[in-house]
Amino acid sequence: MGVNNNLANFTYEAVNESGKKLKGMVKAQNKQLAITELRGRGITIRSIQEQRKTTMDLEIHIGRAVKLEDFVIFCRQFATLIRAGIQIDQAVSILEDQSTSKYLKAALGDISEQIRSGHPLSKGMGEHPKVFPDMFVNMMASGETGGNLDEVLERMAEHYEKEHKTVQKVKSAMTYPIVVLVIAIVVVIFLLLKIVPTFADMFLEQGSELPLITRFVMSSSDAIVHYWWMFLAGVIGIVVLYRSFASSEEGKYWIDTIKFKIPVFGIILKKAAVARMTRTMSSLFVSAVPVLQALDVTAKVVGNRVIAKVLRDAKDSLQQGKMLSEPIQKSGIFPKMVVQMLIIGEETGQVDNMLAKIADFFEADVDQSVDRLKAVIEPLMLLFISSIVGVIVAAIMSPMFKMYDNFLG
Repeated sequence: MGVNNNLANFTYEAVNESGKKLKGMVKAQNKQLAITELRGRGITIRSIQEQRKTTMDLEIHIGRAVKLEDFVIFCRQFATLIRAGIQIDQAVSILEDQSTSKYLKAALGDISEQIRSGHPLSKGMGEHPKVFPDMFVNMMASGETGGNLDEVLERMAEHYEKEHKTVQKVKSAMTYPIVVLVIAIVVVIFLLLKIVPTFADMFLEQGSELPLITRFVMSSSDAIVHYWWMFLAGVIGIVVLYRSFASSEEGKYWIDTIKFKIPVFGIILKKAAVARMTRTMSSLFVSAVPVLQALDVTAKVVGNRVIAKVLRDAKDSLQQGKMLSEPIQKSGIFPKMVVQMLIIGEETGQVDNMLAKIADFFEADVDQSVDRLKAVIEPLMLLFISSIVGVIVAAIMSPMFKMYDNFLG
Protein backbone atom coordinates (compact mmCIF):
# COMPACT_ATOMS: atom_id res chain seq x y z
CA MET A 1 0.00 0.00 0.00
CA GLY A 2 1.16 3.57 -0.58
CA VAL A 3 0.71 6.77 1.34
CA ASN A 4 -1.72 9.27 -0.11
CA ASN A 5 0.14 12.57 0.03
CA ASN A 6 -3.05 14.52 -0.83
CA LEU A 7 -4.54 13.81 2.59
CA ALA A 8 -4.19 16.33 5.42
CA ASN A 9 -2.60 15.47 8.77
CA PHE A 10 -4.69 15.95 11.93
CA THR A 11 -3.15 15.73 15.40
CA TYR A 12 -5.46 14.67 18.21
CA GLU A 13 -5.72 14.03 21.93
CA ALA A 14 -8.16 11.38 23.12
CA VAL A 15 -8.87 8.67 25.70
CA ASN A 16 -9.69 5.02 25.09
CA GLU A 17 -12.30 2.88 26.82
CA SER A 18 -9.96 2.14 29.73
CA GLY A 19 -9.28 5.85 30.29
CA LYS A 20 -5.75 5.86 28.87
CA LYS A 21 -4.72 9.19 27.34
CA LEU A 22 -3.74 9.03 23.70
CA LYS A 23 -1.93 11.41 21.38
CA GLY A 24 -1.35 10.83 17.70
CA MET A 25 -1.95 11.81 14.11
CA VAL A 26 -4.52 10.68 11.56
CA LYS A 27 -4.71 11.35 7.82
CA ALA A 28 -8.01 12.38 6.26
CA GLN A 29 -9.40 14.62 3.53
CA ASN A 30 -11.01 16.94 6.07
CA LYS A 31 -11.57 17.36 9.81
CA GLN A 32 -14.99 15.70 9.87
CA LEU A 33 -13.69 12.56 8.19
CA ALA A 34 -10.78 12.52 10.65
CA ILE A 35 -13.25 12.63 13.57
CA THR A 36 -15.30 9.83 11.99
CA GLU A 37 -12.17 7.74 11.57
CA LEU A 38 -11.16 8.21 15.22
CA ARG A 39 -14.64 7.49 16.58
CA GLY A 40 -14.61 4.29 14.57
CA ARG A 41 -11.70 3.17 16.69
CA GLY A 42 -13.82 3.46 19.82
CA ILE A 43 -11.97 6.38 21.41
CA THR A 44 -13.25 9.67 22.83
CA ILE A 45 -11.76 12.75 21.19
CA ARG A 46 -10.74 15.64 23.43
CA SER A 47 -9.14 17.86 20.79
CA ILE A 48 -8.25 17.62 17.11
CA GLN A 49 -6.66 20.09 14.74
CA GLU A 50 -5.06 20.12 11.31
CA GLN A 51 -1.29 20.06 11.32
CA ARG A 52 0.12 22.91 9.30
CA LYS A 53 3.36 22.40 7.36
CA THR A 54 5.74 24.67 9.20
CA THR A 55 9.45 24.89 8.44
CA MET A 56 10.18 22.57 11.35
CA ASP A 57 7.71 19.99 10.03
CA LEU A 58 9.42 20.03 6.66
CA GLU A 59 12.84 19.61 8.26
CA ILE A 60 11.62 16.63 10.26
CA HIS A 61 10.02 15.08 7.19
CA ILE A 62 13.12 15.57 5.04
CA GLY A 63 15.29 14.03 7.73
CA ARG A 64 14.33 11.19 10.06
CA ALA A 65 12.09 11.56 13.10
CA VAL A 66 13.69 8.41 14.54
CA LYS A 67 17.42 7.70 14.39
CA LEU A 68 18.28 4.90 12.00
CA GLU A 69 20.05 2.86 14.66
CA ASP A 70 17.01 3.16 16.97
CA PHE A 71 14.75 2.08 14.12
CA VAL A 72 16.89 -1.03 13.58
CA ILE A 73 16.51 -1.95 17.26
CA PHE A 74 12.75 -1.43 16.98
CA CYS A 75 12.57 -3.81 14.00
CA ARG A 76 14.54 -6.53 15.78
CA GLN A 77 12.53 -6.24 19.00
CA PHE A 78 9.27 -6.31 17.07
CA ALA A 79 10.39 -9.44 15.18
CA THR A 80 11.37 -11.15 18.45
CA LEU A 81 7.99 -10.43 20.04
CA ILE A 82 6.06 -11.68 16.99
CA ARG A 83 8.20 -14.81 16.81
CA ALA A 84 7.50 -15.44 20.52
CA GLY A 85 3.78 -15.68 19.71
CA ILE A 86 2.72 -12.33 21.18
CA GLN A 87 -0.27 -10.69 19.47
CA ILE A 88 0.55 -7.74 17.23
CA ASP A 89 -1.42 -5.19 19.29
CA GLN A 90 0.27 -6.39 22.49
CA ALA A 91 3.70 -6.29 20.85
CA VAL A 92 3.08 -2.73 19.67
CA SER A 93 2.00 -1.71 23.20
CA ILE A 94 5.14 -3.27 24.71
CA LEU A 95 7.35 -1.43 22.23
CA GLU A 96 5.45 1.80 22.94
CA ASP A 97 6.12 1.51 26.67
CA GLN A 98 9.85 0.95 26.28
CA SER A 99 10.49 3.38 23.42
CA THR A 100 12.71 6.36 24.24
CA SER A 101 11.84 8.25 21.04
CA LYS A 102 8.86 10.58 21.50
CA TYR A 103 7.96 10.36 17.81
CA LEU A 104 8.04 6.56 17.75
CA LYS A 105 6.21 6.33 21.09
CA ALA A 106 3.37 8.59 19.91
CA ALA A 107 3.07 6.73 16.61
CA LEU A 108 2.97 3.31 18.28
CA GLY A 109 0.30 4.48 20.72
CA ASP A 110 -1.92 5.51 17.83
CA ILE A 111 -1.17 2.33 15.85
CA SER A 112 -2.03 0.16 18.87
CA GLU A 113 -5.48 1.73 19.05
CA GLN A 114 -6.02 1.31 15.33
CA ILE A 115 -5.14 -2.40 15.50
CA ARG A 116 -7.63 -2.91 18.35
CA SER A 117 -10.24 -1.20 16.17
CA GLY A 118 -9.67 -3.74 13.42
CA HIS A 119 -7.32 -1.78 11.16
CA PRO A 120 -4.22 -3.45 9.66
CA LEU A 121 -0.80 -2.70 11.13
CA SER A 122 0.46 -1.33 7.82
CA LYS A 123 -2.45 1.13 7.56
CA GLY A 124 -1.62 2.60 10.95
CA MET A 125 2.06 2.89 10.05
CA GLY A 126 1.16 4.55 6.75
CA GLU A 127 -0.44 7.41 8.69
CA HIS A 128 2.92 8.24 10.31
CA PRO A 129 5.25 8.89 7.35
CA LYS A 130 7.70 10.85 9.52
CA VAL A 131 8.42 7.68 11.49
CA PHE A 132 7.78 4.84 9.02
CA PRO A 133 9.17 5.26 5.47
CA ASP A 134 7.12 4.21 2.42
CA MET A 135 9.33 1.20 1.89
CA PHE A 136 8.79 -0.05 5.45
CA VAL A 137 5.01 0.40 5.20
CA ASN A 138 4.88 -1.56 1.94
CA MET A 139 7.01 -4.33 3.42
CA MET A 140 4.72 -4.55 6.46
CA ALA A 141 1.69 -4.85 4.17
CA SER A 142 3.46 -7.66 2.32
CA GLY A 143 4.34 -9.38 5.60
CA GLU A 144 0.75 -9.20 6.81
CA THR A 145 -0.50 -10.72 3.57
CA GLY A 146 2.12 -13.48 3.53
CA GLY A 147 1.92 -14.22 7.25
CA ASN A 148 5.69 -13.81 7.70
CA LEU A 149 5.81 -10.50 9.53
CA ASP A 150 8.72 -11.59 11.75
CA GLU A 151 10.86 -12.50 8.72
CA VAL A 152 10.07 -9.18 7.05
CA LEU A 153 10.99 -7.25 10.20
CA GLU A 154 14.33 -9.07 10.46
CA ARG A 155 14.95 -8.35 6.78
CA MET A 156 14.14 -4.70 7.36
CA ALA A 157 16.53 -4.53 10.32
CA GLU A 158 19.33 -5.94 8.16
CA HIS A 159 18.42 -3.55 5.34
CA TYR A 160 18.55 -0.45 7.53
CA GLU A 161 21.72 -1.63 9.28
CA LYS A 162 23.52 -1.88 5.95
CA GLU A 163 22.05 1.44 4.80
CA HIS A 164 23.21 3.11 8.02
CA LYS A 165 26.72 1.69 7.61
CA THR A 166 26.96 2.94 4.02
CA VAL A 167 25.63 6.40 4.91
CA GLN A 168 28.09 6.72 7.80
CA LYS A 169 30.97 5.71 5.54
CA VAL A 170 30.07 8.36 2.97
CA LYS A 171 29.66 10.99 5.71
CA SER A 172 33.05 10.15 7.17
CA ALA A 173 34.64 10.58 3.74
CA MET A 174 33.03 14.01 3.30
CA THR A 175 33.43 15.27 6.87
CA TYR A 176 37.22 15.20 7.21
CA PRO A 177 38.11 17.46 4.25
CA ILE A 178 35.29 19.87 5.13
CA VAL A 179 36.50 20.18 8.73
CA VAL A 180 40.10 20.67 7.61
CA LEU A 181 39.03 23.28 5.04
CA VAL A 182 37.08 25.22 7.68
CA ILE A 183 40.08 25.13 10.03
CA ALA A 184 42.34 26.34 7.20
CA ILE A 185 40.00 29.25 6.43
CA VAL A 186 39.83 30.25 10.12
CA VAL A 187 43.63 30.10 10.48
CA VAL A 188 44.20 32.15 7.33
CA ILE A 189 41.64 34.79 8.33
CA PHE A 190 43.24 35.05 11.80
CA LEU A 191 46.72 35.51 10.32
CA LEU A 192 45.49 38.06 7.78
CA LEU A 193 43.50 40.03 10.34
CA LYS A 194 45.81 39.96 13.38
CA ILE A 195 49.36 39.04 12.41
CA VAL A 196 49.98 40.40 8.91
CA PRO A 197 48.75 44.00 9.62
CA THR A 198 51.25 44.31 12.49
CA PHE A 199 54.19 43.45 10.25
CA ALA A 200 52.73 45.43 7.35
CA ASP A 201 52.94 48.66 9.35
CA MET A 202 56.55 47.92 10.22
CA PHE A 203 57.50 47.22 6.60
CA LEU A 204 55.81 50.39 5.36
CA GLU A 205 57.77 52.48 7.87
CA GLN A 206 61.02 51.14 6.42
CA GLY A 207 60.01 52.32 2.97
CA SER A 208 61.90 49.51 1.24
CA GLU A 209 60.56 47.65 -1.78
CA LEU A 210 58.70 44.52 -0.71
CA PRO A 211 58.78 41.12 -2.45
CA LEU A 212 55.82 40.20 -4.68
CA ILE A 213 54.60 37.51 -2.28
CA THR A 214 54.59 40.02 0.60
CA ARG A 215 52.67 42.64 -1.41
CA PHE A 216 50.11 39.98 -2.38
CA VAL A 217 49.55 38.84 1.22
CA MET A 218 49.37 42.44 2.48
CA SER A 219 46.80 43.31 -0.19
CA SER A 220 44.73 40.25 0.81
CA SER A 221 44.92 41.28 4.46
CA ASP A 222 43.90 44.85 3.65
CA ALA A 223 40.95 43.64 1.58
CA ILE A 224 39.67 41.42 4.41
CA VAL A 225 40.12 44.14 7.06
CA HIS A 226 38.33 46.88 5.11
CA TYR A 227 35.89 44.91 2.93
CA TRP A 228 34.94 41.94 5.14
CA TRP A 229 31.29 42.91 4.83
CA MET A 230 31.46 42.42 1.06
CA PHE A 231 32.82 38.89 1.51
CA LEU A 232 30.08 38.15 4.06
CA ALA A 233 27.41 39.55 1.75
CA GLY A 234 28.80 37.43 -1.08
CA VAL A 235 28.62 34.26 1.02
CA ILE A 236 25.06 35.05 2.11
CA GLY A 237 24.09 35.79 -1.49
CA ILE A 238 25.50 32.48 -2.69
CA VAL A 239 23.63 30.61 0.06
CA VAL A 240 20.34 32.39 -0.77
CA LEU A 241 20.73 31.71 -4.50
CA TYR A 242 21.56 28.06 -3.82
CA ARG A 243 18.54 27.57 -1.57
CA SER A 244 16.30 29.29 -4.11
CA PHE A 245 17.64 27.10 -6.92
CA ALA A 246 17.41 23.95 -4.78
CA SER A 247 13.76 24.66 -3.87
CA SER A 248 12.57 23.77 -7.38
CA GLU A 249 12.36 20.22 -8.72
CA GLU A 250 14.51 21.17 -11.71
CA GLY A 251 17.12 22.67 -9.40
CA LYS A 252 17.15 19.57 -7.18
CA TYR A 253 17.58 17.39 -10.25
CA TRP A 254 20.58 19.37 -11.48
CA ILE A 255 22.16 19.40 -8.02
CA ASP A 256 21.84 15.63 -7.84
CA THR A 257 23.39 15.44 -11.33
CA ILE A 258 26.32 17.61 -10.28
CA LYS A 259 26.91 15.48 -7.16
CA PHE A 260 27.86 12.54 -9.38
CA LYS A 261 30.34 14.71 -11.31
CA ILE A 262 32.30 15.97 -8.29
CA PRO A 263 35.92 14.78 -8.66
CA VAL A 264 36.71 11.75 -6.45
CA PHE A 265 33.67 12.18 -4.18
CA GLY A 266 31.16 11.90 -7.02
CA ILE A 267 32.20 8.29 -7.69
CA ILE A 268 31.66 7.36 -4.05
CA LEU A 269 28.27 9.12 -3.96
CA LYS A 270 27.20 7.26 -7.10
CA LYS A 271 28.28 3.89 -5.70
CA ALA A 272 26.41 4.58 -2.45
CA ALA A 273 23.26 5.57 -4.39
CA VAL A 274 23.45 2.41 -6.54
CA ALA A 275 23.91 0.30 -3.41
CA ARG A 276 20.89 1.90 -1.75
CA MET A 277 18.72 1.50 -4.86
CA THR A 278 19.58 -2.16 -5.44
CA ARG A 279 19.31 -3.05 -1.75
CA THR A 280 15.86 -1.45 -1.53
CA MET A 281 14.58 -3.09 -4.72
CA SER A 282 15.95 -6.48 -3.65
CA SER A 283 14.22 -6.25 -0.25
CA LEU A 284 10.91 -5.30 -1.87
CA PHE A 285 11.11 -8.02 -4.54
CA VAL A 286 11.97 -10.71 -1.97
CA SER A 287 8.91 -9.68 0.07
CA ALA A 288 6.69 -10.15 -2.99
CA VAL A 289 5.84 -6.44 -3.36
CA PRO A 290 4.56 -5.94 -6.96
CA VAL A 291 7.32 -4.81 -9.31
CA LEU A 292 5.68 -1.54 -10.37
CA GLN A 293 4.93 -0.63 -6.77
CA ALA A 294 8.50 -1.56 -5.77
CA LEU A 295 9.86 0.82 -8.40
CA ASP A 296 7.61 3.62 -7.12
CA VAL A 297 8.76 3.08 -3.53
CA THR A 298 12.43 2.84 -4.49
CA ALA A 299 12.20 6.07 -6.50
CA LYS A 300 10.92 7.84 -3.37
CA VAL A 301 13.55 6.55 -0.97
CA VAL A 302 16.67 6.33 -3.16
CA GLY A 303 17.63 9.92 -2.27
CA ASN A 304 18.73 11.02 -5.76
CA ARG A 305 16.40 12.46 -8.38
CA VAL A 306 18.57 11.37 -11.31
CA ILE A 307 18.24 7.72 -10.31
CA ALA A 308 14.59 8.25 -9.37
CA LYS A 309 13.89 9.44 -12.93
CA VAL A 310 15.53 6.30 -14.34
CA LEU A 311 13.34 4.16 -12.07
CA ARG A 312 10.21 5.95 -13.27
CA ASP A 313 11.35 5.34 -16.86
CA ALA A 314 11.88 1.68 -15.94
CA LYS A 315 8.32 1.52 -14.64
CA ASP A 316 7.02 2.93 -17.93
CA SER A 317 9.21 0.42 -19.80
CA LEU A 318 7.71 -2.51 -17.87
CA GLN A 319 4.18 -1.26 -18.47
CA GLN A 320 4.95 -1.29 -22.21
CA GLY A 321 6.14 -4.89 -21.98
CA LYS A 322 9.84 -4.09 -22.22
CA MET A 323 12.70 -5.22 -19.98
CA LEU A 324 13.60 -3.51 -16.71
CA SER A 325 17.24 -3.29 -17.75
CA GLU A 326 16.60 -1.25 -20.95
CA PRO A 327 16.10 2.24 -19.44
CA ILE A 328 18.81 1.54 -16.84
CA GLN A 329 21.25 0.77 -19.63
CA LYS A 330 20.19 3.77 -21.75
CA SER A 331 20.60 6.21 -18.84
CA GLY A 332 24.39 5.87 -18.91
CA ILE A 333 24.47 6.44 -15.14
CA PHE A 334 25.00 2.91 -13.93
CA PRO A 335 28.23 0.92 -14.25
CA LYS A 336 28.22 -1.82 -16.91
CA MET A 337 28.37 -4.50 -14.21
CA VAL A 338 24.99 -3.38 -12.84
CA VAL A 339 23.35 -3.57 -16.26
CA GLN A 340 24.91 -6.95 -17.12
CA MET A 341 23.94 -8.55 -13.81
CA LEU A 342 20.42 -7.17 -14.11
CA ILE A 343 20.09 -8.62 -17.62
CA ILE A 344 21.26 -12.00 -16.33
CA GLY A 345 18.77 -11.75 -13.47
CA GLU A 346 15.92 -11.10 -15.91
CA GLU A 347 16.95 -13.98 -18.15
CA THR A 348 17.22 -16.44 -15.24
CA GLY A 349 14.26 -15.14 -13.22
CA GLN A 350 16.53 -14.18 -10.29
CA VAL A 351 16.34 -10.37 -10.36
CA ASP A 352 16.00 -10.11 -6.58
CA ASN A 353 19.08 -12.28 -6.04
CA MET A 354 21.14 -10.32 -8.57
CA LEU A 355 20.07 -7.01 -7.03
CA ALA A 356 21.19 -8.26 -3.61
CA LYS A 357 24.59 -9.28 -5.05
CA ILE A 358 24.97 -5.86 -6.70
CA ALA A 359 24.15 -4.17 -3.39
CA ASP A 360 26.67 -6.33 -1.51
CA PHE A 361 29.38 -5.52 -4.06
CA PHE A 362 28.84 -1.76 -4.05
CA GLU A 363 28.48 -1.52 -0.27
CA ALA A 364 31.83 -3.28 0.08
CA ASP A 365 33.25 -1.08 -2.70
CA VAL A 366 32.11 2.07 -0.88
CA ASP A 367 33.84 0.86 2.30
CA GLN A 368 37.10 0.23 0.45
CA SER A 369 36.88 3.48 -1.54
CA VAL A 370 36.33 5.54 1.60
CA ASP A 371 39.23 3.85 3.41
CA ARG A 372 41.54 4.47 0.43
CA LEU A 373 40.35 8.05 0.10
CA LYS A 374 40.93 8.80 3.79
CA ALA A 375 44.42 7.32 3.58
CA VAL A 376 45.25 9.65 0.68
CA ILE A 377 43.31 12.76 1.64
CA GLU A 378 44.69 13.17 5.18
CA PRO A 379 48.28 13.95 4.13
CA LEU A 380 47.01 16.02 1.18
CA MET A 381 44.88 18.20 3.45
CA LEU A 382 47.77 18.63 5.88
CA LEU A 383 49.97 19.63 2.94
CA PHE A 384 47.26 22.07 1.82
CA ILE A 385 47.13 23.81 5.21
CA SER A 386 50.92 23.83 5.52
CA SER A 387 51.25 25.41 2.07
CA ILE A 388 48.81 28.24 2.86
CA VAL A 389 50.39 29.00 6.23
CA GLY A 390 53.83 28.65 4.66
CA VAL A 391 53.02 31.29 2.04
CA ILE A 392 51.94 33.77 4.73
CA VAL A 393 55.00 33.05 6.87
CA ALA A 394 57.26 33.43 3.83
CA ALA A 395 55.58 36.75 3.02
CA ILE A 396 56.41 37.99 6.52
CA MET A 397 59.90 36.56 6.85
CA SER A 398 61.26 37.54 3.40
CA PRO A 399 61.32 41.32 4.02
CA MET A 400 62.54 40.74 7.57
CA PHE A 401 65.58 38.85 6.27
CA LYS A 402 66.12 41.64 3.74
CA MET A 403 65.95 44.26 6.51
CA TYR A 404 68.41 42.21 8.55
CA ASP A 405 70.85 41.98 5.63
CA ASN A 406 70.60 45.77 5.09
CA PHE A 407 71.25 46.34 8.77
CA LEU A 408 74.37 44.18 8.70
CA GLY A 409 75.51 45.77 5.47
